[in-house]
Amino acid sequence: MNNSTITATTKLCAIIGNPIEHSLSPLIHNAAFEQMKLNYVFLAFKVEQLKEAVVGMRALNLKGVSVTIPHKIDVMDYLDDIEEVARKIGAVNTILNQEGRLLGYNTDCSGAILALEEKIELKDKKTILLGAGGAARAIAFGLKEKGADLTILNRTVKKAEMLASEINCQYGGLELLESLQPDILINTTSLGMYPKMDDTPVKKEFLKDMLVFDIVYNPLKTRLIKEAEQNGCMTIIGLEMFVNQAALQFELWTGKKAPKDLMRKVVVEKLS
Repeated sequence: MNNSTITATTKLCAIIGNPIEHSLSPLIHNAAFEQMKLNYVFLAFKVEQLKEAVVGMRALNLKGVSVTIPHKIDVMDYLDDIEEVARKIGAVNTILNQEGRLLGYNTDCSGAILALEEKIELKDKKTILLGAGGAARAIAFGLKEKGADLTILNRTVKKAEMLASEINCQYGGLELLESLQPDILINTTSLGMYPKMDDTPVKKEFLKDMLVFDIVYNPLKTRLIKEAEQNGCMTIIGLEMFVNQAALQFELWTGKKAPKDLMRKVVVEKLS
């Protein structure tokens, strides 16, 4: 909505995280609210004190909140209820304020799986997941539900082991990557994210005969994606998961069908 139309009845949604300056969630949601002529506004808050932030959500009656790094797991301790998928995943990226009760959801899982299934059948595919944080938890759960042959690799092997034990899959350190030959490679780490766009988790020569999915959406094409394309791999950019999960959030908060094409367009225009 246009800021000049903000009133005392405007519903407030927000994203919380740390860091938060890079987030395009305000751009994508405010564009959608304006397109749909909804009396909502979306802001971003850098949050270091999570418990106090959740108290603030209740006190200020925020309608919905998007949760990003590093709060997706810890925020669960402060919510009134958590839907089944998010509870199984063990991470929340979306909060809905339903008449004063804060309900936790996970739209990362569906957002990622939708993007993948548009390109490939997941059942029995040898899949490497890089990272073991909140987004990795969501995607790992979805992959396992779809029958993928999953291996989780992480710099801190203990974190990979803990997540793999919950998902019931293989795990290891990043050094194992070059000994594996996956059908699908998914990067859930922040390597390659703006402003460190020269970073990549994988050597270019490894990227052959596979689908490469990088959940980083800023820049639109990370170094990993560019090098995968140069080597002839199928690719999925992080924008697809970002738009999918944001559309699901929008629908939870508003009860309206999200304008996904518009949401995708405004991000492409911003980052191009």
